[in-house]
Amino acid sequence: MRSDEIRGLWLGLLGVAIFALTLPMTRLAVGTPEAPQMSGVFIALGRAVVAALLSAGFLLATRAPWPRREDWWPLAITSAGVVFGFPLFTSIAMRHVEAVHASVIVGVLPLATAAVGAWLHRQRPSAGFWACAALGSVLVVLFALLRSGTSGLSLHPADALLLAAMACAAIGYGWGARLSQRMRAEHVICWALLIALPLTLPAAWSTRPQTPLPAPAWWGFAYVAVFSMWLGFFAWYRGLALGGTVRVSQVQLVQPFLSMLFAVPLLGERLDAVTLGFAVAVIATVFIGKRMPVRPRAA
Repeated sequence: MRSDEIRGLWLGLLGVAIFALTLPMTRLAVGTPEAPQMSGVFIALGRAVVAALLSAGFLLATRAPWPRREDWWPLAITSAGVVFGFPLFTSIAMRHVEAVHASVIVGVLPLATAAVGAWLHRQRPSAGFWACAALGSVLVVLFALLRSGTSGLSLHPADALLLAAMACAAIGYGWGARLSQRMRAEHVICWALLIALPLTLPAAWSTRPQTPLPAPAWWGFAYVAVFSMWLGFFAWYRGLALGGTVRVSQVQLVQPFLSMLFAVPLLGERLDAVTLGFAVAVIATVFIGKRMPVRPRAA
């Protein structure tokens, strides 16, 4: 393995470790149906505003050049996925499901990211790769159905939101990684945040908390604003650019486990055998899928 690929894997792992705290910290900030804290919309858009202000300072300090004309559209897609879609869907969903539960849904993200990366980089995954992707998706949906808390095979709205969040994240990761091959990885997320600021700032202001909130809620918000929405992407996009999206995306294998482990001491949640079993099964499909051949597409 080339040194760039090794560096990419380690940077990807650092990014994943930072992202693994996103669900528990979001749960801390949003609260529960019985004890609500911040609104999901404020958490999603407010964290983007904080990260955008940090980004403006960083871009000025590093004398970042303006993106090229052909980069604005990919930046807009990246922004739609990781600044709007993923934060909004997860922040709203996390009031209604525990972080341990949501971590299982995250298990499908590595294959989704790899699939988007393969399409963007004109690669042709094998039938075995797609079979593993389909099996992992089925397992995630089955888990959500079993834990929906309703009679019959109906998906809880929060689980549907989490699945939509995974799709948004995969798209945002894939396009961001593609941009990171010709822009500094840190600049990609900074520009994606800044172009969203005219929308995120007024929306965050209008949904800001109107009553005092406990310190843990603000600590959770601060983490997702500074680390999940900003610094984590510095390592993640650089890792994807160095090691390749299809390969490095698979370090997300450890994210569900890390999220579960963080949720237990932070939120007092419990791990049961069914949740852990589904998490292991989903991760196994991803592990097998990443070993399937991915070839360049014919021109």
